[in-house]
Amino acid sequence: MRRPSERGVPAPGRAGRAVRPGRERVRRFTRAERRVHRATATLMAVCVLTAGCLYLPFLAQLVGRRALMVTVHQWSGLLLPVPLLLGLASRALRADLTRLNRYGPHDRRWLRSALRRGSDRPAGKFNAGQKVYAAWLTGAVLVMAGTGLLMWFTRLAPLSWRTGATFVHDWLALAIVVVIAGHVWRAYGDPEARRGMRTGTVDREWARREHPLWKAEEAGEPEGRGPGRVR
Repeated sequence: MRRPSERGVPAPGRAGRAVRPGRERVRRFTRAERRVHRATATLMAVCVLTAGCLYLPFLAQLVGRRALMVTVHQWSGLLLPVPLLLGLASRALRADLTRLNRYGPHDRRWLRSALRRGSDRPAGKFNAGQKVYAAWLTGAVLVMAGTGLLMWFTRLAPLSWRTGATFVHDWLALAIVVVIAGHVWRAYGDPEARRGMRTGTVDREWARREHPLWKAEEAGEPEGRGPGRVR
């Protein structure tokens, strides 16, 4: 089976059928990047579900086996960074992490436009909202790991520290659930973005519309000016 190229070969659908025949597809994510995303999402889902079983009475009664839920929650939390760390062997993933960590004037324009519900939202491969989400979630996971270790290994710190760690852990967990729910809701409203994460390719017209500075970004042009825009 031929793999979808970046020059107009339609990407295969679930049943071997072409997705949007005749429309050009561009490569967005490699197989390694998609696997890292799926593994991280799975571990995060396990963390959230087991946390629900520990904190919500009706789920605790429904599932039972609290000790097992605690163990699964602890280890899924510890394993959460592992897919990303293993994925660093991928050059494409390292390049995308660099893009996520770089902000330019167009990102400020995107954020201002988003706050005002405007339509002027220039973006490279990742828009400013995705960059802020990735940075916030990374920081939140690190804080959750640190506070979780203080709660797990009670001899690491005095009682006052563990009390503070519990407070931060619980409320940050609630914030993470809200933010992830928003991420899922946004993804649900953009089928082409989901297809890009599922198959690795996206429609060229979608890329030109949603990420007009993507091609220029890859070419190293400032703010995507000139002929480097996705066309």
